[in-house]
Amino acid sequence: MAKNEADSKAQKAIAKAEKAEKAEKAAKAAKAAKTEKAKKGGLKKYLKDLRSEIKKVVWPSRKQVTNNTGIVMTVMAVMGLFLFAIDTGLAAVIKALLSIGS
Repeated sequence: MAKNEADSKAQKAIAKAEKAEKAEKAAKAAKAAKTEKAKKGGLKKYLKDLRSEIKKVVWPSRKQVTNNTGIVMTVMAVMGLFLFAIDTGLAAVIKALLSIGS
């Protein structure tokens, strides 16, 4: 009799596990379907949002772009000359130090 009860409990446990497994599979399938639907609608929504954000951008005028480009080029030239001067000066110092030992 005890064996029948144990078998019955085992069968109930197996049935419960199978039911939980089926529910888990169903939940995964529903989530996958929802994700797939979101992906399709997501691209459309993304492009729509992108378009609205591009409309909000304030583009600089030609004069502003030219002015900013001139500033950048000037700063680059000044920094280039500065680094050239430092490099030349350090090279002269190293050369002088090496010639002292000779």
